[in-house]
Amino acid sequence: MRTPRAPAAGIIPAVLCILVLLTGGCGAGPTAPAWAASVCEALAPWRLEINGLTSSTQQQMTAQTTPAQAKENLVRMMAGAEQASETARRGVADAGVPDVSQGEQVSRGFLDSLTEVRDAYGRAGRTIDGLNTGQSGPFYDGVKAAVDTLNAEYDAGALDTSTLDSPELKRAFDEVPECR
Repeated sequence: MRTPRAPAAGIIPAVLCILVLLTGGCGAGPTAPAWAASVCEALAPWRLEINGLTSSTQQQMTAQTTPAQAKENLVRMMAGAEQASETARRGVADAGVPDVSQGEQVSRGFLDSLTEVRDAYGRAGRTIDGLNTGQSGPFYDGVKAAVDTLNAEYDAGALDTSTLDSPELKRAFDEVPECR
């Protein structure tokens, strides 16, 4: 038999949280070290995936495959990078907003950058997917153009850390083991 729960049992934590909120707690984000660790944990697999994509794309561009095989492989790689970027973006979003000066701006900068990178991979994949594989020359020219655009968009979406001046986060990123 289940023991009935007292109605006040759920109210007490809520009241405590409201009291703490009114006095300045309960709504604070993670500390700089906790946030940096979460962000680095979210970005580590993404970096590996992107490095692998870069290497695979270069190999694919010089491999002795048919344009149809290259197209299939490149579209799959771009989709993987797009998904990895979204997974990293979600991980950074899940980290919350660090409880530091300019915490909201820093968090938003990371999220915006990852969103732009994710979208760039998606666009590159769709562009390559739309290329005609009937003639290898024009196909590979189209792939090169798509990759050049991807690189430009990737660079444009890079996080400009010079405007995000948080000594607490700089120290945390240098010190937490997850970021080494």
